[in-house]
Amino acid sequence: MEAETYLSSGYGLRLAIEERAVGWKRLGQMARVWQPSRLKGTLVGSDVGTPFLAATQVFDNRPVPRKWLALARTENSAERFVPSGTILVTCSGAVGRATLAQEGLAKILISHDLLRIEARESEQWGWIYAYLRSPQARAMMSGAQYGHIIKHLETSHLDALPVPVVQPEIAADFHKRTQAILDLRNRAQIFATEADQRFETALGPLNVKDWGENGFSIKASILWGGRRRFEAAPHNPGVAAIRRHLAKRGVGFTSVNQLGYRVWVPSRYKRIPAVDGVVYYDSADLLEINPDTTKRFADCGFGDEYRGRVDSNWLLMPCSGQVYGIIGNAVLAGNSLDGQVVSNHVIRIAPEDKPKARAGYLLVALTHPVLGRPLVKSLAFGSSVPELDPVEIREFQVVRLASKDEYAIADLAEESAADRARADVLERELAEDAGKLIEKFLAGDMVHFVTMIPTIQETGLVDPAALPEHSRVRLLRAVPKAGLAKGAEGTIVHVYEEGGYEVEFLGGLKRPVVLTLEADEIEGLKSDA
Repeated sequence: MEAETYLSSGYGLRLAIEERAVGWKRLGQMARVWQPSRLKGTLVGSDVGTPFLAATQVFDNRPVPRKWLALARTENSAERFVPSGTILVTCSGAVGRATLAQEGLAKILISHDLLRIEARESEQWGWIYAYLRSPQARAMMSGAQYGHIIKHLETSHLDALPVPVVQPEIAADFHKRTQAILDLRNRAQIFATEADQRFETALGPLNVKDWGENGFSIKASILWGGRRRFEAAPHNPGVAAIRRHLAKRGVGFTSVNQLGYRVWVPSRYKRIPAVDGVVYYDSADLLEINPDTTKRFADCGFGDEYRGRVDSNWLLMPCSGQVYGIIGNAVLAGNSLDGQVVSNHVIRIAPEDKPKARAGYLLVALTHPVLGRPLVKSLAFGSSVPELDPVEIREFQVVRLASKDEYAIADLAEESAADRARADVLERELAEDAGKLIEKFLAGDMVHFVTMIPTIQETGLVDPAALPEHSRVRLLRAVPKAGLAKGAEGTIVHVYEEGGYEVEFLGGLKRPVVLTLEADEIEGLKSDA
């Protein structure tokens, strides 16, 4: 009953597709859309718990868990792990954003705020993903959302989405391209992890035990580097321990400036929203895989001689934000960012002619989770919104290693950045091509689409959104409290108008058990009649 649904462009697109007599199916017919039950976890320490990621963290270039849960006390924990290649869609907040689960997520608990989508036919996996990334599908999902402050999507909303069915050879092409995107991202993650491991191996591991939580003191005579500010963080005993370790195990230090890198941030400028303006990357966008870049501003020069644009092989470091968040992290720009406008809350670290260390090595030295980034974050100043000064990054002392180690680390880090950029470019092209196909479908050009689509009865499937009373169904998840295993068969005894079912099963001791279930928790069984 939300009025904005019927005023949205997505609602009009949905009606336009549904008006076609042939050539499309409901997403619920092509894929199983489901959501784990709401999570009630018990927080524990990282040494004994299982890592957990919130919905937005799954989109990070390199997801870093901030919470660990007790697995034994996490209800239905098995369904909260996602295998590589699973399509995930945000269903709370910024809804309708799709991504592919990478291999690195396989052993991490994933939030219930991401809908899981599993293609019923593997050949359609790539097309379904491309469709969900298309601007038309995004508009339809946004049009179906509900809620006043925080928007939501339900599985039933995605089940009802109309999907044009492409010809098998087109589906095969989308499958191949989607697999290439997933392979590149998996490989990028492996290379980035290997670069960090190689850096740590060269310097030796370090376990910092004292981060000064209980307070600490220093002598005024050892104030580090004549720093103008008097924050305590640079003198933290944990930071001091890292510096001592690097001094002992490294081959000296060289400042970022002396390595041959120019460091700056653009000056302030007035942002003027413009529908036909240039695409604008915020600092948080840089740390995500193929971010939603929804901001468009009139080209105003953006505060520096490059007019806010960045080039490949530049390091980009968010310099404003919380120390537990993005500040002090960095990425190596690839071709996906060439010529793109980036926020002035991002420090540019650009190599000049013949730098003394490669950009890939500098990236790892600045961002290693134990031996690098804690040193960078310690330079942040300010209370409410900490900031990094580009002058201090320019003078930051980078630990040096043997040439062969630096080159090996640089190779890995630069290849990781290149693979990630290639994946982003491929994914943009995938979404654009899917959008063009949908436009052709809407224009009546049916050459690329299957017009003779088997009925539900012919395929043996039952539309999960159209199960009548007395239908026989199968349970898609175990319900231990009711004594029911996954696959238990029951009968629908009531269908709710707003969605959902009352289903009767024979439980323990052959006594009937009635459960209230959603469409994604059951599947229809074909009648023998």
